Amino acid sequence: MAVREWVLHVDLDQFIAAVEVSRRPELRGKPVVVGGTGDPTERAVVATASYEAREFGVQSGMPLRTAAKRCPDAVFLATDAPAYQAVSDRVMATLREFPVIVEVLGWDEAFLGVTTDDPEALAADIRRVVTEETGLSCSVGIGDNKLRAKLATGFAKPAGIFRLVQENWWDVMAEKPTDALWGIGAKTTKKLAEAGYRTVLELAGADPAGLAARFGPKLGPWYRILAGGIGDAEVTATPYVAKSRSRETTFQENLTDPGIMAAEIVALAKRVSQDVAEEGRPAARVAVKVRFAPFLTHTHSVTLPAPTADPAEIEKAALAVLDLFDLGRPVRLLGVRAEFPSP
Repeated sequence: MAVREWVLHVDLDQFIAAVEVSRRPELRGKPVVVGGTGDPTERAVVATASYEAREFGVQSGMPLRTAAKRCPDAVFLATDAPAYQAVSDRVMATLREFPVIVEVLGWDEAFLGVTTDDPEALAADIRRVVTEETGLSCSVGIGDNKLRAKLATGFAKPAGIFRLVQENWWDVMAEKPTDALWGIGAKTTKKLAEAGYRTVLELAGADPAGLAARFGPKLGPWYRILAGGIGDAEVTATPYVAKSRSRETTFQENLTDPGIMAAEIVALAKRVSQDVAEEGRPAARVAVKVRFAPFLTHTHSVTLPAPTADPAEIEKAALAVLDLFDLGRPVRLLGVRAEFPSP
C-alpha cells in the first residue's frame, strides 16, 4: 500500500468505568455505574456504565434510580473528575509519543493525523501501547476524514479497529438510519423521517433545495453532505479550548416556588462567573437549563449585548432567560451555561 495521509480516531472504551475498575480491580467483570455521589437513591444521572451494566439497559444520562431498577446488583460509584483528567493526560501523552498529530476532543478521545502505508498496523500498535502504559483499552477508527474515522470507531468497539473510507462508505452506511451519522440526533432523525429520509442513502440522494427549505439554508444541505461521508480531514494539535462553562444542580426535592428557583439561578450564575473569570475570556451568550419533573428538559438562551465577564451581567442575563420558562410545573434540575465567542 502506498504511503498516504489518514485520520485515526482513538476512543477509550468505557473510559470512566474503566478508570474506576483500574483503581478497584475487584470490580472487574461486575456491572459498574458511575454518577453523582454514587448514591442511587439520590437524584443524579449516570455519567457512564460498564459494558456489564449496559447489558441491563443502563445508559449514560439515565437517572441513577432508573439504573438501579434495571440493574439492582450494580456497584454505584461517585464521579471523580480530577482522577479522570489525570488518566486522560497520561493517555494523550502516550499518543504524542507516536509520529502523529494529536487533536484532543475530550477525556476519552482524540483524532490523530497520520502518514503511513499501513494504518491498521499503526492502530494496533497504538492500542497495545495505550494498554501497556495505562492499563486501559481503546478502539481505533481509521478514515480518510474526521467524520468517517469517528464513525469507524463505533464499528470498532469494543477493543477493535475498523476502517471506513470512501471506497466502503456505501457498503457500510447506505442502509443505516440517519442517526448513525455524527451530528444527527434523535429529534433531527425524526424530522428527517417525516420528510421521507430514513436511511443514509435516502438522505444523500435528497434534493438540496428541498432540505434547505425544510431545515434551513445551512443545516439542510449540511445533512446531505454528512450522508455522503464528506468532512474535514485536517487534524491540528492546537490545544483544546472550551466553548462554554456551565454549572447545574439536581434537587433532591422538586422546586415549586419561582422565588427559590430564581435564587438558585443566581447562585449558579455566580459559580459560572467565577469559571468565566478563570477562563480569561468573556461570555457572549448565557443559557439556562430547566429539567421539569419527571424528566423533561428544556433550554433557552440569550445573546449578551456585548461579550462580558461581569458577574452582574451574567446573573442578569440568566434571570432574564429563566423568565422565558413556564415555571408552573415542579423543577428537579437547574443549570446555567456561559458560552464564549467563536475563535
